[in-house]
Amino acid sequence: MVQRLAGHFSVEESAKRIRHYRYAEERMMRVMGGWIALTPELGAKLLFGRHVWDCAQHADLWGKRLPELRAPAQVSEPPNDAFVRFMDLVESPEGFGQTPQRLVGIYGVLKPHLLATYEHHLAHANQVYEPPTRRILQRVIEDERRHIAAGRAILTHLLRDDGARRRAHAWEERLHALLAEAGGVSGDGLSHLAVPEIPPDAADVAGDLVELEKPVGQWPLPPDLEAALATHALSLARGNLAAVAEDLAPEFRSAGEEFYRSALATGFERHAVVGAAKIGSHRQIKLRLESRQGAVVLLSRWAQRDGRWRVVEAEVVRTEPA
Repeated sequence: MVQRLAGHFSVEESAKRIRHYRYAEERMMRVMGGWIALTPELGAKLLFGRHVWDCAQHADLWGKRLPELRAPAQVSEPPNDAFVRFMDLVESPEGFGQTPQRLVGIYGVLKPHLLATYEHHLAHANQVYEPPTRRILQRVIEDERRHIAAGRAILTHLLRDDGARRRAHAWEERLHALLAEAGGVSGDGLSHLAVPEIPPDAADVAGDLVELEKPVGQWPLPPDLEAALATHALSLARGNLAAVAEDLAPEFRSAGEEFYRSALATGFERHAVVGAAKIGSHRQIKLRLESRQGAVVLLSRWAQRDGRWRVVEAEVVRTEPA
């Protein structure tokens, strides 16, 4: 049997495609690196940090392959302007609370597309004269499968309500539309590509994850403090400054009344204790107040005064737009 030497891709075509791959990997590396400081969720933050390294390795591998294909080393090239616009859109969620959109762009759209493209390339790469390309493809395919499984795990954890899931789905559809317009990372269309199934227990996926944050059903507080907090939070939500003042320790009364008058300039519709810590005989309580205008997170320190729990210190630690 004679092995046919001509593969699906010519040398020139292979070099061009590899420049496109390198553009996607290099751009993705820069995007995720920029998101690390903007992402408050620890699991997503660490995932971006770990996968930035892998993307850098992929870009370097593709760049080193180019001279072997009679092309300049370490050159990146997008397939067309539409793919550049697609990557711009992937990068665009930089606001507070947009971590799900970041995860959708990378782990729901871009990486699955790259995986499908790499799988297709591997299936058509000649086994006789393209072993170097095949070895790189096998390496990046393994990494992409693991990355996608880990990203999906964190995204599922963050999308806890129907509204968040609808927003994520709408964002995913918008990205897919622009990716299709670009013809994908190779520029030659998506019709021939099928994204492989990624099991949630993909090999070594646990190594990409930190323990996901677990919702707390009830903070362990003394019953009398829990009752005082419930009354205090209700007074805050209603904007009842006179009632709030009754919860302030004598040494904090004057400064506290002025602080709460400023902090409660608008009313609040919902409230919840979102954090608690014990420091000696004192308790630190983090309270989130929500309205149509946004949310305010207050951190207050409580101590026993005259036989009851009172606020001895308070500050606003975060404000969030609606």
